[in-house]
Amino acid sequence: MSIKRPHPASWLYYQYAGRLPAAYGEWVLHDGTCRTWMLRVVVRGVLRIAPIAAVLFAVLVYFGGAWPVALGALLLGLLVVLRVTLTGAVESVDARLARHGYPPGHGSAVRNRMDEEAAERYRAVWRNSGD
Repeated sequence: MSIKRPHPASWLYYQYAGRLPAAYGEWVLHDGTCRTWMLRVVVRGVLRIAPIAAVLFAVLVYFGGAWPVALGALLLGLLVVLRVTLTGAVESVDARLARHGYPPGHGSAVRNRMDEEAAERYRAVWRNSGD
């Protein structure tokens, strides 16, 4: 059986720190523990800052600023947002999972277990000491 995914409006609400209904609990766990969880955190950070960046760019250009300077300022701001987002990624995902009913630190534990299993598979294939 596949995981029930939220529809686009619910997904957008979830990206802006909203809480999904309990029916999406398994998808929330998948969102925070899948192989691409860090990319999802980056998308969440960019999505949160995009409307502010668009308004700021329009204001800077409208009031006589050179658009290359405005674009450069926004790109530097985006880099700062990405750094802050990635710095708190683990805690952010664990807190998001806790808001959806999972125990604190559950996401980190699941990711660590998945990493250990992947490392074991790697060792079994590539670090075979019998050769």
